[in-house]
Amino acid sequence: MAIKIFPAIDLRDGKAVRLTRGDYDCMTVYSDDPVSVAKSFYEAGARYLHIVDLDGAKDGTTANFDTIKRIVAATGMYCEVGGGIRDEERIKGYLNMGAGRVILGTAAVNDPEFLKLAVEKYGDKIAVGVDADNGYVAVNGWKEITKVKGIDFCRKLKTIGVKSVIYTDIAKDGGLSGTNLELYKTLVGQDVPAITASGGITDLQEIVTLDKMGIDSAILGKALYAGKLNLKSVIDQIGGQE
Repeated sequence: MAIKIFPAIDLRDGKAVRLTRGDYDCMTVYSDDPVSVAKSFYEAGARYLHIVDLDGAKDGTTANFDTIKRIVAATGMYCEVGGGIRDEERIKGYLNMGAGRVILGTAAVNDPEFLKLAVEKYGDKIAVGVDADNGYVAVNGWKEITKVKGIDFCRKLKTIGVKSVIYTDIAKDGGLSGTNLELYKTLVGQDVPAITASGGITDLQEIVTLDKMGIDSAILGKALYAGKLNLKSVIDQIGGQE
């Protein structure tokens, strides 16, 4: 199957925004109506959607819960949701609203027992976000860099039973300067879960290259909002999204 395309909606205060390299002070608001943004992605042919609650990631709040619920209900897309999911109640809340899977980030690093229990109970409805700065895993909205190497962590996740990892190279995220193709080439050569590439994807050729190397999915963010990529053209070229 072709690489899955996940356009991204990052939420802050109920608005669709993009950050540059995870910096909350470098934020651009693209829309006051994220539901309409999601609908436009669906109309362009997308059937998958990546949603991040930035308020949740930073402060652990559920400020955007209702907005996410409206997006899921309005589009019927396969939605993966991340940002501040650190207990089972929040996992259940998102899955009950119809999300396809939830993404554990900080909790997966800081509370491995919680991760194991979540995977045992919810299986492939649990994905893990591995956000790496210079190869080391970052947590708490990317504000804290751990001593855990990203690739080593992915190997560990495979042994736990995690099926999907969203791997972001923070240095590339939101920079419109291309993604880290060498990193993903290295990752797919390891015994790791299915990899979603995230961070800096800027042109169609990168997506084609990721597809050929065996990457499962690609998240498109700022390049869509800045007009560097046309979602319909990408999906027409890649195919296989139904």
